[in-house]
Amino acid sequence: MNFIDRRISVNRAIAMLAKNGMEVNDGEAAIILDFLYLISINRKKPEEAKNTGTLKRNRTLQKSCKTTINKGF
Repeated sequence: MNFIDRRISVNRAIAMLAKNGMEVNDGEAAIILDFLYLISINRKKPEEAKNTGTLKRNRTLQKSCKTTINKGF
């Protein structure tokens, strides 16, 4: 499988894997990259992405509640 718009080269993948103690050759690194690109293309997008604003609002509400409690004591 060959992906046209790769953002990470095989050499860079080899370098990143080497930093984590994994020694691979060019062919193995290409297979790993193909696998990761295939997963990223086929993975489902979360349907709850529309509710990100409400999650942000809930976090700020929790922070404001904590600060008012701390100021009261």
